[in-house]
This record gives sequence, structure tokens and C-alpha cells, in this order.
Amino acid sequence: MLVYPRFTALDLIGPQHVFSLLGPEFKTRLVWKSTDRITSDTGIPVSPTLSFQDCPEAPTVLFIPGGTDGTLAALEDKDVRDFVAARGAASTYVTSVCTGSLVLGAAGLLRGYKATTHWLALQELSKFGAEPVAERVVVDRNRITGAGVTAGIDFALTLAAKLKDESYAKAIQLMMEYDPQPPFNSGNPQVADPESVRLLEAMAVPFHQQLGESLERIRTQ
Repeated sequence: MLVYPRFTALDLIGPQHVFSLLGPEFKTRLVWKSTDRITSDTGIPVSPTLSFQDCPEAPTVLFIPGGTDGTLAALEDKDVRDFVAARGAASTYVTSVCTGSLVLGAAGLLRGYKATTHWLALQELSKFGAEPVAERVVVDRNRITGAGVTAGIDFALTLAAKLKDESYAKAIQLMMEYDPQPPFNSGNPQVADPESVRLLEAMAVPFHQQLGESLERIRTQ
């Protein structure tokens, strides 16, 4: 599981908790350039357990969490892209939640695949040769991508069923008492009120601009 400065913690923590319940044969590792402590986008300290150099060459699962400015910095970093591309090429499953899929795309791992991401960034996937799909979890061969933030648990349960079996994944869901009943029906742009959608779209304009600038700099590297 890749971590990087200013990633969104919930993108990681939900899936990591699901994976921790898979049994002792599965070991979850947090990987970054070094094992020096980093912080999430809300200031939560995280200590990577492996450096890029020490990461297994062919992990069963490569997972990328998302974020905003931290994600843009990660996808623009050639060392990160090279690491993700190399491990992704050798992984059994190549996965992400939220805008982590943009990092997969920047590493060339989504070209020709269906994928999803946070709804505000969904159409950006086409810039990486992916086919954007507005679903909570998208499975295309060994690429499994989750939508924004809270979709991480849905994503992880989907992957758990593949790594073990559906009955085991259902037991994990029950153990976590994962039975979402949000107080408002406002969790995606199709059901949210138009005012909220317009507000968030306006707030996302700088992100889209910065992504374009990042991709332009990547082309000149």
C-alpha cells in the first residue's frame, strides 16, 4: 500500500482494516521512498514500514490511495511513477481508491482499462487512456478501482472476495458492521442537491488546472 505526503487517510485506513482481517497469510505493508514518518492531508502522522528499495518486486496487491495536492505531487514524481509502474507490472492486482487512480494512470497502468475515481476527477481518467466509469467499484481484469474516499471499504470487500472467497468477505463485512445508513441522501452527484454539486465543482477547478500543469511537466521530464 503506497503512502505519500498529504494523501487522504481514509482512502488507506478503510481498505487496510479490511485487509488486516484476511488472515496471517496476508501481510499489509505501507511503502514510501523511505521509512521516515510522513503526514496525511489532515495532519495524521503515518510511518511507512518499507522503503521502495525494500518492497517485494511482485506484491499480490499494489494499492494507491488518493488525495488532492499530495496526489498531484506524487504522480508528478518520476521516482513514484517508476516504482508504481514496475510493481504494478508484476502485481496480481493493481488497485486504487479515489484519485489514487490518477497515479496509476500517470504510471501507464490504466491505458485500455475501465476505471473509476472520485466523481470530481472522473473525466480526467481519459487523459491516461482509461475509460471512466461512474460506479462505486470498477473491476476490469486485474485492475480494481474504487470511487471517492468512503468507497474504499466497498473496494476492499470486493478484493477480499477475490483473495479469499465471497463468504469470507461477507464475514469481514459483518465483523466491521459495515451497514451504511447515512443521515442524508447526498453521497453522489446524481442524488445530491444541485447547489452542493455546483459548489464542489467550483472548488475543484484549481485541482483540474493543477493536474493539467502536472501532466505538462511530466511530458518534459
